[in-house]
Amino acid sequence: MTEAKIGIIGGSGLYQMEALQDIEEVQLETPFGSPSDAIIVGTLEGTQVAFLARHGRHHHLMPSELPFQANIHAMKQLGVEYLISASAVGSLKAEVKPLDMVVPDQFIDRTKNRVSTFFGDGIVAHIAFGDPVCPQLAQELATAVASLNLDQVTLHQGGTYVCMEGPAFSTKAESNLYRSWDATVIGMTNLPEAKLAREAEIAYATLALVTDYDCWHPDHDSVTVEMVIGNLRKNAINAQRVIQAVVKQLAQNPPASEAHSALQYAILTPLSQAPEQTKEKLHLLLKKYL
Repeated sequence: MTEAKIGIIGGSGLYQMEALQDIEEVQLETPFGSPSDAIIVGTLEGTQVAFLARHGRHHHLMPSELPFQANIHAMKQLGVEYLISASAVGSLKAEVKPLDMVVPDQFIDRTKNRVSTFFGDGIVAHIAFGDPVCPQLAQELATAVASLNLDQVTLHQGGTYVCMEGPAFSTKAESNLYRSWDATVIGMTNLPEAKLAREAEIAYATLALVTDYDCWHPDHDSVTVEMVIGNLRKNAINAQRVIQAVVKQLAQNPPASEAHSALQYAILTPLSQAPEQTKEKLHLLLKKYL
């Protein structure tokens, strides 16, 4: 099978990577169903990468409809060890302005209906998740952003991403609550991905692309759909430049990550006693521990 050590999940506005060459569409099935779309495997900066449009290339999936397990499992099937999530977000801080980029290091879960584990059905695992993104991969992202001097873009390294259920945006009361928690940005997708990537022993980090201020901002009512779409387009162009730079860095010097052994002490069920059907379903994740 085609393999790629670096995976990219593109969010709203980022449905393809223009610079990908020698591309191949890979249709994968997983024990958890089909991914959001075909995965596009190609070369970027001379390195094989796998790209997936999170919501589908025609943006037909709502955040609560995303097949998170299938998306991460498919990346694991392709041999992905480093997963970059590019995601549109709203800002919860005055200093984090539209077009800025944030590399968060924490998450707060406000989702209600998201499956965010591969385990169950007779096998119990509890991953360590105090640091929910890979610090080494996050640093690579921040270094790449800083190196590019992108027009109108300020880098914010660190910060908290609130993951809400959606699809409606926050009320003002909710938005101000999150601000009182000192959260930085708000989105609808990244926390289930981060949990599943950790269970799959894939290093994961988020490149959060600010499209607008959340509704707490006094000027929010002047934000138009056209402005947001314009920012999505600019963010997509900037994100592709950052991802190219990160891929180049990772290819030259892939960092060690604790995520790559996340299951070593996480599985509580003796695998010799676990149901064969569940072991078969999770074989890709468990095989080095069987």
